[in-house]
Amino acid sequence: MNGITPLFTDLYELTMASVYYAHGLVQPATFSLFIRKKSPPPRNYYVAAGLEEALHFLAGLRFNTQDLAYLKTTELFSADFLDYLAGFRFSGDVVAMTEGTIFFPDEPLLEVTAPLIEAQIVETFLINTIGFQTMVATKAARCVQAAQGRTLVDFGLRRTHGQDAGLKAARCSYLVGYAASSNVLAGKMWQIPVAGTMAHSLVQAFADEQQSFAAFAETYPDNSIFLIDTYDTLAGARKAVQVAKQMKTEGHSLLGVRLDSGDIATLGREVRSIFNATGLEGVKIFASGGFDEFKIERIVADQAPIDAFGIGTKVGVSADDPYLDIVYKMVRYDGRDVRKVSPGKKALAGQKQVFRQSDASDQYVADTIGCRREQVETATTLLNSVMQRGQILAHSPPLAELRRQFQRNFNNLPQRYKTLIPLNGPVAYPVRISDELAALQQHIAQA
Repeated sequence: MNGITPLFTDLYELTMASVYYAHGLVQPATFSLFIRKKSPPPRNYYVAAGLEEALHFLAGLRFNTQDLAYLKTTELFSADFLDYLAGFRFSGDVVAMTEGTIFFPDEPLLEVTAPLIEAQIVETFLINTIGFQTMVATKAARCVQAAQGRTLVDFGLRRTHGQDAGLKAARCSYLVGYAASSNVLAGKMWQIPVAGTMAHSLVQAFADEQQSFAAFAETYPDNSIFLIDTYDTLAGARKAVQVAKQMKTEGHSLLGVRLDSGDIATLGREVRSIFNATGLEGVKIFASGGFDEFKIERIVADQAPIDAFGIGTKVGVSADDPYLDIVYKMVRYDGRDVRKVSPGKKALAGQKQVFRQSDASDQYVADTIGCRREQVETATTLLNSVMQRGQILAHSPPLAELRRQFQRNFNNLPQRYKTLIPLNGPVAYPVRISDELAALQQHIAQA
């Protein structure tokens, strides 16, 4: 995850940097990273993620000899500029929202202030890293919300778009409340609990379905979940009952069974009845197969007896909203506030802060995007100084702590802003522009 070369960028970042170098444009610049509004809005809120990886990238940014040799072969860069890159280090400052923070469109979740070349070169990496992880964390949070306390496990590794995406999706899912992941490497890297059941191939490898369950139970007597829909789901449930009874005589308990196809709500009720009728009320029913927040919400609304969900394909790629319009725009250069005013793509000039107002019970009321230097009484500031002069100020909290912070954060967002499919469109959380920031935009427009 770390040690990515600075060549992980778009070419124009480097050609622009070459122009800056040639013309002496080396003064400090501030760039703001934010998500533009979509119409209609597919999300009521977003969850900030990816900051830890971004900071480690910035702190270790170096062009090695192989990078420079390759750039020379493009014949796009002068020898002087390549010499400059040989000594390149990121020396800037970063303010950012803590991972797990709930935020909204147009709010900067990160601002970089650094010499212009440095701030420009890191654009692509920041958009890619924070954009993808924020997208997946938001989708996963909606699933946690829909599940209403039921257990969720990340099953997405085999369907995500590459190895790196699979790891990040597992981390982001755990950040927002998943109980575990099937991703073993993610478990090692971030101490995420790992979990899994079995595949249909294990059942098919045995001549008899019940024999396959018994074999699995023999190997994992205290950690068995049987996949019962390889042939006939209800017949599979009855065979699982027989194995579970045998396990009980040996002092062990069957943890659960998994449904992976068919009418999950109906099958769940029928399977629950089979186990309850034989005194195995403690056996859990897990469901998988194309689940996301919408399918989970339907199952929960139907009061189906599903205890846990394995969530894969649709979350790891954020299937219903597979991209964020996340941008990184210059808002200040060499002491001069600047803004983009292209139709539909405007950006707010100036270094900024996001202020959050809460009520007496800590429920969020409204946000204000203001100037960095402003003070707003009784408000919480969301952008924290996380890097100065290229040095990370403090190591990111452990993922388990970020997870607890997210839960507190999410609990403070009123329920009306969490509705997945509202009848009249999403209820917009109030985000305003401060008078001082608005005046700055007006001043620039009149200049």
